[in-house]
Amino acid sequence: MDGVMGGVTPVSVLVVDDHMLFRRGLMSLLAGDPRFTVVGEAGDAGEAQRRAAATQPDVILLDHHLPGVSGIDAIAGLKEVAPRARVLMLTVSEDERDLAAALRGGARGYLLKTVDSEVLASALLRTARGESTISPEMTGKLVSAFQAMPGEAAPVAPKADPDPIHSLSPREREILRHIARGASNKEIARALDIAETTVKIHVQHILRKLNLGSRVQAAVYAAGRPAPGLAG
Repeated sequence: MDGVMGGVTPVSVLVVDDHMLFRRGLMSLLAGDPRFTVVGEAGDAGEAQRRAAATQPDVILLDHHLPGVSGIDAIAGLKEVAPRARVLMLTVSEDERDLAAALRGGARGYLLKTVDSEVLASALLRTARGESTISPEMTGKLVSAFQAMPGEAAPVAPKADPDPIHSLSPREREILRHIARGASNKEIARALDIAETTVKIHVQHILRKLNLGSRVQAAVYAAGRPAPGLAG
């Protein structure tokens, strides 16, 4: 991925969706962007597995509602035949159970099909780098999904320190509360009357101090804290 990071080698993408018009539209959109190259397409899980094995893409853009085997259930097989590929879900499903199942199954991200083209492009690049991406409107549902599973430890919220919350500044705790509610950086910036770039820097500091890898993990972490722990 060094070439991708340097803007030389485009990210190779396999597009998996059972609706041909939507799939072809995605492929046309990506084909017009020099940051990407579409290496294949598939309309069901079986075809997706064959194409993934043949093309070894950087990212598999995967719909959930496929005929036969669902997209979420197909993740394990796709990763088996293309172990270096990262899976980014692109779906209409706003069901928190689908979201949680996709992340537990190994997807690096979860986007709704209402996403605009530049957000999708950014998410593909982040996924290719191994980063997590989730539609902002789904973050709150992710928190609810993991809160509903008291017997399971959330795999996306590791904690290296028993009380790392105390290392956050009052402003960082305030931003963490907004992240837990599912707010995007732009929404947080508007609510706190600060620049979006400032929010991004604070988020980076929060993730570093809490030893977390993504804002999704931060949201899950915050949801598991008693309210006083996030008091400013």
